[in-house]
Amino acid sequence: MGKALAEAFPVCRDTFAEADAALGDALSRTIFEGPEDQLTLTENQQPAILTVSIAAFRLLASKGLTPSFVAGHSLGEYSANVAAGTFTFADGVSIVRRRGRYMQEAVPVGTGAMAAILGLDADAVAAVCQEALQSAASNGEVVSPANMNGGGQVAIAGSAAAVARAGELAKARGARRVVPLPVSAPFHCALMKPAELRLAPELRALKTQNPRVPVIANVDAQPRRDAAGAIDALIAQVSSPVRWEAVVQRLASEGVTTYVEVGPGAVLSGLVKRIHRDATVVSFGGPDDLEAVERLL
Repeated sequence: MGKALAEAFPVCRDTFAEADAALGDALSRTIFEGPEDQLTLTENQQPAILTVSIAAFRLLASKGLTPSFVAGHSLGEYSANVAAGTFTFADGVSIVRRRGRYMQEAVPVGTGAMAAILGLDADAVAAVCQEALQSAASNGEVVSPANMNGGGQVAIAGSAAAVARAGELAKARGARRVVPLPVSAPFHCALMKPAELRLAPELRALKTQNPRVPVIANVDAQPRRDAAGAIDALIAQVSSPVRWEAVVQRLASEGVTTYVEVGPGAVLSGLVKRIHRDATVVSFGGPDDLEAVERLL
């Protein structure tokens, strides 16, 4: 992941070196070479994805390509804030490593779960979550919508047993599929509150400045134009659902017609196309993608 960028472009290579220096270890080697079981640890995965995303963003910026708005899905909101200049990349890569660690430690391994529910809208998913908690077996459990991704795709998170019950109820209500997600913790639900409380003072201690362009926040799809508001949104999103469909709808209402997904993968490109059907969408994660982005913009 990101190795071709680092080999081809000094600005990308320097970004990986900066991440290593900020963290005090060779994260770049893990990103480029693995092993996969180390890369997928949440405390490595989060700074790794941020680093690849910012390496790609810096390359585009070096070619004069700059955004009018930025947004990111969950962890991606940190990349968006670094791109907007709310805080430095070095601070960002350090804080997301701790974010990953705190989220992992908030819930004992195996007690939480997430699942993607396909074919039901967000209101229907919220209703099955509520019904799952009314069961006699609920016993103080948690389950709620965690990612409202649009296009009939909603992820739920919470206590493992409650997530399983909600999934069965969703199937009974007409869900096309219920897919358990291979995650290490139940993100963006009330079980993440301990992580939010640990992370909040560290985020507020960062040296910040007002973002150069508005950051559309996951928590409420509203633009953050000041540093304090951007930080508050990052704190709130730890235990709140990612309202990605609303984020894209807000961007569309602001007149955005062209989206560039910057970083590894193209999952968000597919989601954006389903939400904002007449938009132009391109992804940029490696040297082979550069010509298409330059031609488009």
